[in-house]
Amino acid sequence: MSKTSFDPTSHQMCEQRYFEDFAVGEKFLLPSRTMTDALFAAFQLASGDNHPIHYDVEYCRALGMPHMLAHGFQVAIQTAAGAGLFPHVTELSMKAFIEQSSRFLAPVYVGDTLYCTLEIAELKPGRTTGTVKMSTKIVNQNNVTVMDGTQTYLLKKRPA
Repeated sequence: MSKTSFDPTSHQMCEQRYFEDFAVGEKFLLPSRTMTDALFAAFQLASGDNHPIHYDVEYCRALGMPHMLAHGFQVAIQTAAGAGLFPHVTELSMKAFIEQSSRFLAPVYVGDTLYCTLEIAELKPGRTTGTVKMSTKIVNQNNVTVMDGTQTYLLKKRPA
C-alpha cells in the first residue's frame, strides 16, 4: 500500500473566499435554535452566573415572568458565526474576530425559538487585509426582534 501525504488545509467544506469576494448586503443565516432548559443549564455552567432570574423558574414566575429569562450573553452567543457557513468559507482568509456589540430589545425565555441573521453591512479595505462588519439580528418565533448588533472580522485579501 502506498503512503500518500495529506494536507489538512485542503480538507474544506466550502470554496474559500477572501475579503474582496464579499459584498455589502450578503446574508448568512444561522440555524434556528429553541432555548431549552438544557441550554440555560449549560450557559450557567459555562458562565458561572448564578442569579435566580436566569435559573429559578419559580422565582421568575413570582416576578410575573412566564419562565426563566435568558442572560444577555446567552442570547448574544446565538449569533456566533461558527454556527453557520461564514467561518467555513473564510478558513484560509480569517485573521481575527475583532469587535462585537449587542442591543437587547426584548426578553428571551425558555421555549422561545430564535432565528439569527448576519448581514454584511460594511467592507473596509486595507493594504493586505480588510475588515468585514456584519449586522446581527435575532428574531423570535413571533417575529419580534430580541437583539441586534454588529460583529467585525479581519480577513486577508486574496493572494496575488
